[in-house]
Amino acid sequence: MTDQDTVETTGQIPTNLRLLMLLEEVARAGVPVTPSAVNEALGLPKPTIHRLFATAEAEGFLQRDIDGRSYSPGRRMRLLAVNTLSSERVRTVRLAVLKNLATTVGETCNIAVPEREGMFYLDRVETHWPLRIQLPVGTQVPFHCTASGKMYLSTLRPDYLERFLKNYTLTKLTDKTITSPAKLQDALGVIREQGYSTDDEEFMSGMTAVAVPILDNRGRLLSTLSIHAPEQRRTIADLIAHLDGLKAAAAELSTIAGQ
Repeated sequence: MTDQDTVETTGQIPTNLRLLMLLEEVARAGVPVTPSAVNEALGLPKPTIHRLFATAEAEGFLQRDIDGRSYSPGRRMRLLAVNTLSSERVRTVRLAVLKNLATTVGETCNIAVPEREGMFYLDRVETHWPLRIQLPVGTQVPFHCTASGKMYLSTLRPDYLERFLKNYTLTKLTDKTITSPAKLQDALGVIREQGYSTDDEEFMSGMTAVAVPILDNRGRLLSTLSIHAPEQRRTIADLIAHLDGLKAAAAELSTIAGQ
């Protein structure tokens, strides 16, 4: 009998699977969760669930939220997710989708994932033009003034977004950067309704961008897909004209991520 058979016939989780299933439940929740809430799914003895949370926190897989009781993914768990997404077999197919989009549009395309301090560039296919924006894989960019970052912020729960806007510094990077929390919240409302986000020289003077979400199998934002270009070659309107192709590529990437 396998470990899975044991779970199904006895309802008990093998010791060597408990921590993995705990992390899986934390990731599935998508918001900070308490040990008690996670244990509603796992049904472990109370001392066991608290010991597992303490171990995961000590090793950096989980981190305690500001209320002192809830937990969310820690740095090691987030890196594990990024490295999983970057595994060679998945990445080969993902890059093929990116390359096809970049060839069709004729501009640089990239995938970004949310990190604690901003959006992290996971993958990128460059345009063939000599004039291009240099933002290589591994670059971290701000939330509030980039197409990918604003797309992510627009998916936050209202109470989380309110706390974010209350505490995050909206640094002015160009003359077009939105630095008013109220104006940014209004802009995010528009993004939420239209399903895409833009950056009209808000992050970098002379750069335009448009982004759409890549969703997980539960309809939550997993990452973003965006196109960016020098403004002298592509205006925001020019990039929005490629929105159907961008959304189709994002849907294909969502399917790849869920396999």
